[in-house]
Amino acid sequence: MANNASIGATSVKLRNTSNLISLALMMLMLLTAASAWWLRPTILVSDLRPPPSLEKAIPLKFGDWTSIPELTDKVINPSAAERVANIYSQTLSRTYVNEQGIHVMLSIAYSATQTDYFGLHYPESCYAAQGFSVKEIGKDLLKVNSINIPIKRLFAKINNRAEFITYWTVIGDFSVGAKFDAKLVGLKYGTKGQIPDGLLFRISTIKVDTENDFEIQDRFINDLLKVMPERDRIVLTGQSSVQWKRG
Repeated sequence: MANNASIGATSVKLRNTSNLISLALMMLMLLTAASAWWLRPTILVSDLRPPPSLEKAIPLKFGDWTSIPELTDKVINPSAAERVANIYSQTLSRTYVNEQGIHVMLSIAYSATQTDYFGLHYPESCYAAQGFSVKEIGKDLLKVNSINIPIKRLFAKINNRAEFITYWTVIGDFSVGAKFDAKLVGLKYGTKGQIPDGLLFRISTIKVDTENDFEIQDRFINDLLKVMPERDRIVLTGQSSVQWKRG
């Protein structure tokens, strides 16, 4: 009988201990959830400065480049266009031509909110969604004043249409290369309770010359940035850069 009583007491004690552990875990989960809610970023960086105006900032003519009506054979996916409209606060899409008849397509997308739900959509996925096969050509640094912008080069092809693409992204005040670095920049802002804005700058040429397409694009970029006021140029390039260190 004494043994049974001892076993019963031990069983009750174990149940009580188990209940206490469960309660402690539940309290810890609630505390974690409350902390996450309390510490979640709420300040939009875009609210701390005047919003950019892409239409006004990007000139219709600069150097020997002139904006013309967009090419009629541009590939557009209606569902993709709808997603773009939902994600971005502003977009700008233009085609420029120079005196040699070379066409450069410019696309800039700005989002006031960079979160997992409203992040930038990169050209690799956008072109692939429209049926292009996409190949990474390489990574490079584009020097603009004192900033080395980490850029990416792509080659995309569908049927008999081939495009060479150069693009970069800006998260908050930083131009970034790899998506992982973009995440780190976002986390850095998050520690200050801030949600950064984001911009994607992309230009492309329908295959002119395999050796010279990217040289043409670099000249276009430099001609554009050279004539822009500093405040507008910073919107496109950021104030500093996170260079190619990862992925």
